[in-house]
Amino acid sequence: MSLVPAFAADTPASGIDSLRRFFKEVNSFSARFNQVVLDERLSPIQESSGTLWIERPNKFRWDYEKPYKQRIVADGERLWVYDVGLQQVSVRPLSGGLNDTPAMLLAGRGRLENNFTIKPLSAQNGTEWVQLSPRRKDSGYEDIRVGFAQGRLRVLEMVDGFGQVTRVTFQSSRENPRIEPDRFSFTPPEGVDVVGE
Repeated sequence: MSLVPAFAADTPASGIDSLRRFFKEVNSFSARFNQVVLDERLSPIQESSGTLWIERPNKFRWDYEKPYKQRIVADGERLWVYDVGLQQVSVRPLSGGLNDTPAMLLAGRGRLENNFTIKPLSAQNGTEWVQLSPRRKDSGYEDIRVGFAQGRLRVLEMVDGFGQVTRVTFQSSRENPRIEPDRFSFTPPEGVDVVGE
């Protein structure tokens, strides 16, 4: 799927307006999500789903429910990844190298222009698209595309260096909900292996 930049002078910049509003006015966010990984021919190779919560700055939780249970939690200082099936937790400092990753993109605070080149793309099927190209070459992603439907975050697409696309579609999203603080805390369960810090 190729998204062509919109250059017409009369094209409204509503995708960019929605992006700026999301980062300026939305301090917390929750949604159900479906995630699909597509190979370079755009054939699905992996699908998953779950629930996510975000609270700025730097707190998020992605609970993957299908096909495998996994929990990814950023508590503001550390990033915890808990693979339920493997009974393993990896942990590392949140700072250092995560600023231009998709999770930190959604949960971060600050000027997007510092980490990304931002460009409007053509609207498709009622979705306004914006392309974010990481300024750092070692970010792990070539491009990140963000889609807004009626001004609300709807789709996040990440293209890696191998041409694979990870597409996350959000449903039942809520902007600025109250989220219990313990949603962003993580204590490794008894008996699991902890790798890292």
